[in-house]
Amino acid sequence: MKKILSITTLAVGGVLALASCSDFLDQRSESEMDESIYNSTYFTSLRVNQIYGGLMQDRTYAQDLAIVWNMNSDIELVDGLGNNAYNTSSERGNMNYNFDPGWARLSQVWEDMYGVIEDANDVIGKVRTSPLYEEGSTERETMGRYLGEALTLRAMLYFDLVRYFGDIPLKLDASLPDLSNAYLEKTDRDDIMDTLMVDLEEAIELLPWADEVTGYTTEHATKGYAHALLAQIAMTRAGWAIREQSKEGYETAPKSSNEYPTQRPGETERKALLEKALKHLTAVITSGRHSLNPSFENEWYLINQLTLDQTYHENIFEIPMGLNTHGELGYTVGARLNGVTSKWGYGNSTGKMKLTAPLFYSYRDNDTRRDITCSPMETKADEEDETKTKEYMLKNAPFGIYVGKWDFRKMNETWLQQNLVATAKHTTGINPVKMRYSNVLLFYAECMNELAGGPDGTYAGSAGLTARQALALVHERAYDADHKAEAQAYVASLSSDKDEFFKAIVQENAWEFAGEGFRKWDLIRWNLLVDKITEFKQTYLTQLETGVYPKKIYFNYEDEGKTEIDMSSVTFKGLPDGVQSKEYQDSIDWFGAAKIDEASEDTQVDVNLPSISSGLLNSDVYNRYIMPIGSTTISASNGKLHNSYGYND
Repeated sequence: MKKILSITTLAVGGVLALASCSDFLDQRSESEMDESIYNSTYFTSLRVNQIYGGLMQDRTYAQDLAIVWNMNSDIELVDGLGNNAYNTSSERGNMNYNFDPGWARLSQVWEDMYGVIEDANDVIGKVRTSPLYEEGSTERETMGRYLGEALTLRAMLYFDLVRYFGDIPLKLDASLPDLSNAYLEKTDRDDIMDTLMVDLEEAIELLPWADEVTGYTTEHATKGYAHALLAQIAMTRAGWAIREQSKEGYETAPKSSNEYPTQRPGETERKALLEKALKHLTAVITSGRHSLNPSFENEWYLINQLTLDQTYHENIFEIPMGLNTHGELGYTVGARLNGVTSKWGYGNSTGKMKLTAPLFYSYRDNDTRRDITCSPMETKADEEDETKTKEYMLKNAPFGIYVGKWDFRKMNETWLQQNLVATAKHTTGINPVKMRYSNVLLFYAECMNELAGGPDGTYAGSAGLTARQALALVHERAYDADHKAEAQAYVASLSSDKDEFFKAIVQENAWEFAGEGFRKWDLIRWNLLVDKITEFKQTYLTQLETGVYPKKIYFNYEDEGKTEIDMSSVTFKGLPDGVQSKEYQDSIDWFGAAKIDEASEDTQVDVNLPSISSGLLNSDVYNRYIMPIGSTTISASNGKLHNSYGYND
């Protein structure tokens, strides 16, 4: 049977999934579409595994929704600068907000996402009517867990679709053979999110905490993720969004298109939503099941090693991938391995996402997150001796810093041995992380700051932490023992004013999550996307003009062969007092080499900078971050769907 959902044919079946811990390898029974499979907990588990398998596709979470579609923000950029930023037939133009409904990827992602939703709908409907889920059944608890997983994953899928496309069709039942329920019109996004929160309330009662039940690792949707996702949805629901039409009783932003206004709910509704979010964030915090890994560096080492953190469970939910079968993290984004090298093997193409000079220079001294997050270098064959592998700094590339969180130098031995003999693309199997405990803490700090009227107030239903204390946990973790006092002094110095402390939360969000795909969506619900992108551009020019960026940097190597850069030696902030350039082993032109003089054109200043996020800033529809529905999706919708926001169908 072809499964059709309101717009086009959905064909997700047949995905072979291999998770990092291999628990999703088996997905299908021979009688998959036979309702009798829901009379068996084993075969039901295979159907649930098939949902996870759908999350491993390139057009869902292996590539697009884990990396590409989460750009651009004020700190993360797609690798589309200059003329490339206007190329509407690729992600380079579309992620710079120069969207085109004809871009084929729009319909492909829509189709694959709704295909996974169709699988979730089947599981949800069939488990509810299974005799194994009836009261008194000895298998009711097990089947309930499967139902909870399907409800949570469906909520995640719909939530992401809403963030990308705005109002979309909400379909909660499996398609009938005659397709009479397949073609649907759009549902208002607020109604969708309200429905998802109700579903997640049910899922929370059915799911175990991570590792509370054998097999329910953080590669499964668990109680912790259902709580945290519900809170995230509530905060998004309370936040700003560009809308197809004005809604009565909602607040309209000062800068807003008349036809497609940016609005948020009124004060009373917004407060209730933040209280709901606080309730579920508190549940995660007080459970004791999740905490921060004391080492930010170690947390990312484990991710690169494909090793689940079963001590702290900082990563509340990771979408399972499979080494050499699924997963673009570390290949499409990450530290750069440029071409084939003798030491590391086949190269990657990690330039898809880049970080910015203002982000790099915003990190405070001794914050370990900077050098883990930002990788201003590349590794390739030595230009003088190709038998050697050498590290090179990036020169004047203020919008071209690689994301170092995914790093081939930290990957496991199995990956390395495969990569040394690879002659084509070699996927890493690294799991996309959909929610970290630090997300929960900063969400909590935001809610508490707003509800308690400032960072030091208390509020009924809290976890016993103030907003300042929650932020402190995130910020201080980033500093080693020798520099904790510096971190503590920073947190203590933050203003007690609610609005000023909120700015500190916004900044901490950038430092903690750069490159991970969270920033853009938080900026949108804060109605800061346009403002922060504008600020980033002005900050770059100001820092260039005032000499924050050296014209040249100097550095030493860690080895006699001068192949590995000693990153602690790099003079990113200029030569130290009393130290001369001749005392360093090497040097290279840096960001300060760009020219801000209006009399001469500079590639970075006059070509690349204006092109970044150019569609968002120059569109006839102000703040148009919403993607259009793909042309082929609309043409297959039986007239049910149309585009808004000034897009053509």
